[in-house]
Amino acid sequence: MRKAPPKKENLETLQINEIKTMFMNWFKSSRALEGHIMTKSDVIKNILKKLDSKQDKLFVKAMDELTNDGIFEVQSDGVTLILTQKGADQL
Repeated sequence: MRKAPPKKENLETLQINEIKTMFMNWFKSSRALEGHIMTKSDVIKNILKKLDSKQDKLFVKAMDELTNDGIFEVQSDGVTLILTQKGADQL
């Protein structure tokens, strides 16, 4: 007997969490402290280039969740990220 495929919502949540983990791992490997900046080129090189086409659509959702959770702030260019104290505490 085959298992039913996971619900789309669950799969989407898993992929969003995977992207969020990629951001956090980058900050962690950079030994980031509050105020540490992830530049546009860092985002492209370390996150976007590792995503497949389905995950690309979830990239913005993942960034929004991290921003709404107070982990980092997004600068006016829409891509440059600044780690908050809350984000640094979670590393």
